[in-house]
Amino acid sequence: MLSLFLPVGILIAASLITLSSIATSLFLLQLLWVFLGIGILALFFFFDWRFILNYRWVIWGLYAFVIILLIITFIKAPTIRNTKSWLVFGSINIQPVELAKIALILLYANYFSRRHLSIARWRNILTSFLFFAIPAGLVALQPDLGSALILFGIWFGFLLVSGLPLRMVAVTLIVLLFAAIFMWFHFLKTYQRERIIGVFYPETNALSINYNVAQSKIAIGSAGFWGKGYGQGSQMQLGFLPEPSSDFILAALIEEWGMVGGLAVIASLLFLIYQILKIGAGAAYNFEKFICLGTVMVFGLQFLLNGGSEVGLLPVIGVTFPFLSYGGSSLLANFFLLSIVNAIRRR
Repeated sequence: MLSLFLPVGILIAASLITLSSIATSLFLLQLLWVFLGIGILALFFFFDWRFILNYRWVIWGLYAFVIILLIITFIKAPTIRNTKSWLVFGSINIQPVELAKIALILLYANYFSRRHLSIARWRNILTSFLFFAIPAGLVALQPDLGSALILFGIWFGFLLVSGLPLRMVAVTLIVLLFAAIFMWFHFLKTYQRERIIGVFYPETNALSINYNVAQSKIAIGSAGFWGKGYGQGSQMQLGFLPEPSSDFILAALIEEWGMVGGLAVIASLLFLIYQILKIGAGAAYNFEKFICLGTVMVFGLQFLLNGGSEVGLLPVIGVTFPFLSYGGSSLLANFFLLSIVNAIRRR
């Protein structure tokens, strides 16, 4: 148990320390979400989640509920940060796409564990694609391309680990390439294309489209080995670093705690992923193995997309860093997945 929760504890501690340096209100709210997440962990110690194996309607019901929530979000949600991604209940904002990640992992774990021997049939591939395409399409319309990309990664990752022949993988990639070209010209907005182009030409538009990444690089580059100290990060404290609590929290942490702090956080997440893979390898059923793999896909993709965008290797698409970024919906979804993985380990 310690090997699973120790890295999570380090990530949460780093998150709370960084958020307290940004704003006390963010620290207190995140602390509340952490306690709720711990409550989810405690619940799974007494709740036998394996009834899902016997009652598939639970999985399908969750998936249908997510689709309904995403439709309501698209129709009724207010525009926050240029997207309609949050359902607002008083002072609490809930992001339904986080629940969609859980639903998709459970659905695919059930689907692929029952069809892994016949996954090479195009009918099964297309059916699995539709499971991803419906929620991803609703999320992309918000527009939240970062979350839609993670949903795509879950689907494609399950295809790869299910034993799909290389020939069919190649055909699928070619189809996806043409789909990406079509989206570039007919779907992506101008600022989204500019962000992608900005990755290859970081020196251009440093005061507009590349401003966020430029400030993130300054924060990271000026930190040195030990950092500037708690509450001393100039880029963050003076307001130059945008979204330091979510999209650029790793840069905010490194500015104050240096490369030592940054490497400790990254190493903790990689160790957590390694432990989840070990649990999946030792699981008794394919359904459990696929859940562990799906959890690794989500954590790994979020890390790569968030970290890559903060150092300018990938475009900024608003993806959180697992257990580090501020956000109740994201944190509780991560705790939920971790709770299931821990239940698999215990049983």
